[in-house]
Amino acid sequence: MLDTAPAVRKPPGRRSAGRSRPRRRPRFGPYLLIAPTVAVIALLMFWPMIQIGIMSFQEVGNRQLRGEPAESVGFENFSEILGDPFFWQTLRHTVLFAVVAVSLTMVVGTLVGLLLNKLGKRMSNLVAGGVMVAWATPPITAAIIFTWLFGTTGGLVNWTLDLLPDFLVGGDWLGYNWFAKPLPTYTVLTICVVWQACPFVAVSVLAGLKSVPRELYEAARVDGSGPWRTFWSITYPMLKPIFLVVLVMSIIWDFKVFTQLFIMSGMANRDAFNLSLYAYSEAFGSMNPKLGDGSAIALVLTLILLIVTALYVRVMVRQGETR
Repeated sequence: MLDTAPAVRKPPGRRSAGRSRPRRRPRFGPYLLIAPTVAVIALLMFWPMIQIGIMSFQEVGNRQLRGEPAESVGFENFSEILGDPFFWQTLRHTVLFAVVAVSLTMVVGTLVGLLLNKLGKRMSNLVAGGVMVAWATPPITAAIIFTWLFGTTGGLVNWTLDLLPDFLVGGDWLGYNWFAKPLPTYTVLTICVVWQACPFVAVSVLAGLKSVPRELYEAARVDGSGPWRTFWSITYPMLKPIFLVVLVMSIIWDFKVFTQLFIMSGMANRDAFNLSLYAYSEAFGSMNPKLGDGSAIALVLTLILLIVTALYVRVMVRQGETR
């Protein structure tokens, strides 16, 4: 077949585009704009982490705090804490608490998000604003509130349980100390953390539900699909990226819970320690501080969280690729 397309003629006296292309000059403007932010993050976040990493390989105690140079001990701090059964007990508390708290947070937050989606616009905004108060409450304030609710002196929960029949909940609740043993302590801690975290999940689920086409739910209703099947056939697949992101973020938050447990249980109840409280106890909880051991525990916790964070970044990158 003959090519009948007209030939494209270059204008006379003009060079080709390849030869006349100007050299691209490096643009330093964006780097100058983000330089102050990078400097502040490096100063406030990365430098303390580097110091913790250095101290985890050193013996740092009272003598070093008075000015004596710290001695390098290699991996001795890590071998000491990893050989201590109490470290594995605190790690077990941390993992079990994270599993229970994250599971309850996801379930309760999803149910609240589905409920908000069923309400009218005004009522939905009103209820969402109300539940976000829990999200905005500082952890120390929430810990004080729940310590008072479950306290032995004037605690509302103990007073209510004591009013109930003995055959239903038992008796002598007025003097019951919720923070004397690990299981009751983590029960109260789980309720407190879930109460604070589920509004974020609920609002995230609500925002995702607003983007699901109504035609899908109407078609499911015509086909006779119930609420349970509709959720797993339509809602969950459509909101799966949101569920993954919220799940990973909840794991990160619940692994490093410290303030609430410190306020509720204190330093005396060592049986209820998690990794964060154990690291603080080793570093600052006695007259003979062991900052090297505390830094080693904190570094192990940081490595665990970095693995979870890498998973979170991978999820975010996959979401960006699928859009």
